[in-house]
Amino acid sequence: MTAPTVQPYLSFGGRCQEALDFYAKALGAKTEMAMLFKDSPEPPPPGVLPAGFESKVMHATFTIGDSILHASDGCDVGTTYGGFTLNYSVDTEAEADRAYAALLEGGTVKMPLAKTFWSPKFGMLTDRFGLDWMVMVRPAR
Repeated sequence: MTAPTVQPYLSFGGRCQEALDFYAKALGAKTEMAMLFKDSPEPPPPGVLPAGFESKVMHATFTIGDSILHASDGCDVGTTYGGFTLNYSVDTEAEADRAYAALLEGGTVKMPLAKTFWSPKFGMLTDRFGLDWMVMVRPAR
């Protein structure tokens, strides 16, 4: 029997392909699969998709390191996130600096990267898609 898993499923309100490309550049994310609404074996019911969403992403799976995430354009324009933050943990301060700067492109600082009692470098930001991130160096063991 396989153990249950929990994996984030992110909706990008019409900007999913842009997000997949951004995370590939910023974090080395790899898109494992992506299906457009127009390629679905069963079309959505009439009136479910906004005009022009036929060429948008119905479902995608991507990886960042060993983490698996799912994404879609959803069925609405725009996105609202709340109540969670994605944590990106790395081994070195240089990796943290690079990732933080890359994710910050078009985003906003919530907490600059700095030394904390739990990490040599930790910072928080909201990226251009409205997702909250924590970037941190794993503490030495």
